[in-house]
Amino acid sequence: MIEVTDLTKRYGDHLAVDHLSFKVEKGQIYGFLGPNGAGKSTTMNIITGYLAASGGTVTIDGHDVQQEPEEAKKCVGYLPEMPPLYLDMTVEEYLRFAAELKKVSRAERMGQVEQVMEMTRITDMRGRLIKNLSKGYRQRVGLAQALLGSPEVLILDEPSVGLDPKQIIEIRDLIRELGKNHTIILSSHILSEVSAVCDHVMIISHGRLVASDSPEGLQRLMSGTGELKLTVKGSFEVLREAVDGMTGIQDLEQQSGAPEGCCNVRIRTEGDQDVREALFYLLAEKKLPILSMTLTEKSLEDIFLEVTGGAAEAEEPGGKLRRRRGKKSLKGQEES
Repeated sequence: MIEVTDLTKRYGDHLAVDHLSFKVEKGQIYGFLGPNGAGKSTTMNIITGYLAASGGTVTIDGHDVQQEPEEAKKCVGYLPEMPPLYLDMTVEEYLRFAAELKKVSRAERMGQVEQVMEMTRITDMRGRLIKNLSKGYRQRVGLAQALLGSPEVLILDEPSVGLDPKQIIEIRDLIRELGKNHTIILSSHILSEVSAVCDHVMIISHGRLVASDSPEGLQRLMSGTGELKLTVKGSFEVLREAVDGMTGIQDLEQQSGAPEGCCNVRIRTEGDQDVREALFYLLAEKKLPILSMTLTEKSLEDIFLEVTGGAAEAEEPGGKLRRRRGKKSLKGQEES
């Protein structure tokens, strides 16, 4: 549906997008992630035709954005981070105006306005001035504008920024519903939102693609050393002796806070080996009952920090961002 090839964008001496290449398949929801300044919004603006590239090509449904801009733009509905709203218009006036700008025929115009208002659940707001709407409803109006003209592709830049938790859930559900009939590229700093909504995740850093896969595929790709947390009835010394030499276990570390007569341990496994079943039978044979066992998997946040090199925004509860120092980026990561 969308093919980006060797895309570059320079602002003076600053290289914002560095020979970026990827493909977007039809009927999927793509999450587009990266630290601030990584080139996400610049890439989106180039795809939608708002910015000209310094080099490379973007084709949408076979139409080159630079060579056939009008045909390419007809395929795309765009919701910028700050929706382009005219605050002194009513919702219906604005959408009719936007439909006219998008060259929707007069015969279809009102029908499309009604349809997108119903899809985004703003029909009851049709007569309200946009300046009197809440942030959540303004986002819905912006999304309704993006849907006018029946585009095959929706590009949504931070669609839930500034919304409260209830509004975030509503927008998330709406995006899932729209994903049944549209190809969607979604940029977001709320990593749990991307993990919950998207079929495929692309992560860029310093203008380059550093990871591209499904959320589950990224977890497998970045799994490396696994980790088990156990509470075992018995002493740590006896447990360590019991598992000494067991295949698949890299190291064993005692943790604090164990109940009396028990020990808490963290076991690091080699690669992606799953030793839980073998460990269960071994400790049962040694009369060391396992009271609890937890497999720790990497979250999308962990993967994001790993592949972007560490000094990136990480998500806190409630969708807020904090600066956090992460692991070094992986060398040799394949680019698409």
